Amino acid sequence: MEGNGISRRTVLRGAALGAAASALPLVNVHGQTSGGRLALGLWDHWVPVGNDAMRKIVTDWGQKNRVEIQLDFITSVGNKNLLTIAAESQARQGHDVLSFPTWEVHAQADKLEPMDDVVQRLSQKYGALNPITEYLGKVQGQWRAVPAVSGSQNKPSLGRIDLLKQHAGLDVQAMFPASPNAGPGADAWNWDAFLKAAEGCHKAGFSFGLPLGSFPDANDWVGSMFHSFGATLVDAKGNITAKTDQVRAVLDYAQRLCQFLPNDVFSWDDASNNRALISGRSALIFNPPSAWAVAKRDAPQVAEQVWTFPPPSGANGRFTPYLPYFWGVWSFSRNKGAAKALLEFLSEREQAEAMVTASGGYDIPPFTSMTDFKAWETEGPPTGVVYNYPVKPHHKSEQFIADYPAPPEIAVQMYNQGIQAKMIARVVQNKEAPDRTIAWVERELEGFKRG
Repeated sequence: MEGNGISRRTVLRGAALGAAASALPLVNVHGQTSGGRLALGLWDHWVPVGNDAMRKIVTDWGQKNRVEIQLDFITSVGNKNLLTIAAESQARQGHDVLSFPTWEVHAQADKLEPMDDVVQRLSQKYGALNPITEYLGKVQGQWRAVPAVSGSQNKPSLGRIDLLKQHAGLDVQAMFPASPNAGPGADAWNWDAFLKAAEGCHKAGFSFGLPLGSFPDANDWVGSMFHSFGATLVDAKGNITAKTDQVRAVLDYAQRLCQFLPNDVFSWDDASNNRALISGRSALIFNPPSAWAVAKRDAPQVAEQVWTFPPPSGANGRFTPYLPYFWGVWSFSRNKGAAKALLEFLSEREQAEAMVTASGGYDIPPFTSMTDFKAWETEGPPTGVVYNYPVKPHHKSEQFIADYPAPPEIAVQMYNQGIQAKMIARVVQNKEAPDRTIAWVERELEGFKRG
């Protein structure tokens, strides 16, 4: 499904070898040239031209390798991609390849083809993958999907240069310039500085747009804040670790921060923070550059004042919210060889850079060696607006998924329930004592462990 809701597919015949594809190498899997038919259900990109780039890459590959391609773009609006995954898993038929959102690889692991051979070759070529992709894509020691380029996103700070300078005394362009070195004030960008900036902008009428509901945009920034305080609710072994000074500290901090946020953030949805920035009402949100891209189209006076930079640091470090997508091959696929060959091809540097460029820098490759693409330097206005969107060495940050390092079968329940944001709601809205909130979350987590 495309963004306009109309089903769209491209069928390529082996006889239609185009001149553009003639330069592509043949792809071999275990010594056998690819061939046959391949059905793909890929994520319908928020940036429409991202679909165009993907279509061309897949088309060229299919023509060169004599593979008949059926390509469907499936929207995540209304969870249609999740419904497709569930239906095909139950029916054991459908596409050969699907795009799997963050937690779905673990949910479908027993029906996904192992991908260790593909990931190993890619890792040998491009270096280490970021650890969160392994946490989400590797099940019982086996890779069950390939970390995807298209759709994978970071959610760093996305703030107004002018408003932060005027009302918070922060020059975020100078702190985190579009260059491989941090500027003055970067090391001091912590949660205390964040609180002071939030207060200044709130008093001036430009409150930070930080949602606190049970949905991804809220889960992601809250999860990174918790972890930067060292506030872990469940450890890697599944032990409940909520009753700590670190958890109490982050709840105390959240109470102070919420004084300077819009009163209705607990009822916001995933689009609310974007609207707050684009409308000119907010000085800062945590988001991919899609909000800037929409502002560039609809509110250029806002877009030219937007800058991307890392989130604040805490006692435990700095953690950039990260939501990866994966490409998986069903175990009941009839053309696993071609499917694996295509996914390996899509993951190579040349194709990754084409996707990043087409998406205006939105897509985040899983390899740290691929954070140097020119698109992040040249996008604008202002030029370099998304330079700091990928995690760079001088950010002193790690990519992070909320509720890590809890075992994924527990973490996904925590994530879907927005458990950390609910803790904040209890102490802020209900005026509940932090220790009582901690006792409540311990009971909830016991239920997740049993579930």
